[in-house]
Amino acid sequence: MRDDLQDVVDEVARLLGAPATLEDVDFTLLAFAAHPLDDGETAMDAVRTRSILGRGSTPATRRWFEDLGIARAERPVRTPADPAAGILTRLLLPVRSGGRTLGYLWLLDGGRTDPDDDADPALAAAAALAARAGRLLAGRDDDGGVGDALAAALTGTGGARERAVRTLAGRLGEDTPLALVALRPPPGGLPEGWRLPPAAAVVDDGHPAVAVLVRLSRAGDLRPAATTASAALARLPGASAGVSEPSAGPADLAARWAQAHTAARVAAVAPGLAPVARWSELGGWRVAAALPAPDPAVAPLLADPVMAATAEAYLDAAGSVARTSAVLSVHRQTLYYRLGRITALTGLDLADGDTRLLVHASLRRARLP
Repeated sequence: MRDDLQDVVDEVARLLGAPATLEDVDFTLLAFAAHPLDDGETAMDAVRTRSILGRGSTPATRRWFEDLGIARAERPVRTPADPAAGILTRLLLPVRSGGRTLGYLWLLDGGRTDPDDDADPALAAAAALAARAGRLLAGRDDDGGVGDALAAALTGTGGARERAVRTLAGRLGEDTPLALVALRPPPGGLPEGWRLPPAAAVVDDGHPAVAVLVRLSRAGDLRPAATTASAALARLPGASAGVSEPSAGPADLAARWAQAHTAARVAAVAPGLAPVARWSELGGWRVAAALPAPDPAVAPLLADPVMAATAEAYLDAAGSVARTSAVLSVHRQTLYYRLGRITALTGLDLADGDTRLLVHASLRRARLP
């Protein structure tokens, strides 16, 4: 979440005394501010709740509002309520720049503000702030070549990569805290018409993904990167995302890309880490991802999905028969039979520590895309 956009939303909420939400034209959440109403309650409806929790709105919600003509609005307007759909009335401040609508600033004000009252100083100030948000979003759409430089910094070689890093350092600063977000597309690839986020590039090094460069508000604070990842996934159903460790400047972005991309691959198959995984959270998955392929000794096990799932559950449970039986919902005797069968299939003894490491890493590697 960008600090400058958040500042705009906070101030608009204060001026008009109502909760505010800023979304781009794709209805992806950019910033929000809660503000108590006169009775001490904070206005919420189903649309605002979904926008905040899901980092965006549903296609049906988007169609409902766009059918009201909001994309053509050039001044504040009032949108109607729809009690059956759980939608409250809203004050809409169009977020525009250069004659284009770039987003929407919504306020759940309970109908108190008259959008046609040109003498209302609070409304005028809020509209000016919406225009500022438009200028900020216009600058966001034009990233000054950061996306092109990012692609070269991650995939270029020799002098091309060095020049790209220098370009990024000039644009962003040599020591600016940065992080990379990797977006791994759904199985069908990027949908037609899908737009790259700001400061992003498509990177195809055998496993196509989208790299997004995120400037952090302070070193070590990865929340802006996590927010960027969640907002992007809201527009890309079925995708997964990974977040790198922070970087001081752009010099080591290639290494950070490896971290983010690995985390995105793990997030695609590890339910406990989906849909956004951080490199720092991967644990033993790092070992699995570093393997070029599963060890050949595990091939007979991979050919039997039931035995493979049993072995992985057993190893995930650190060899605990009780925990594995509970996870698989099988009797202990059934588990003992399967463990014996695994040894017969592979010749590998899961009671041996080195064997456990080899099998566990290989089973996980086999699941990675």
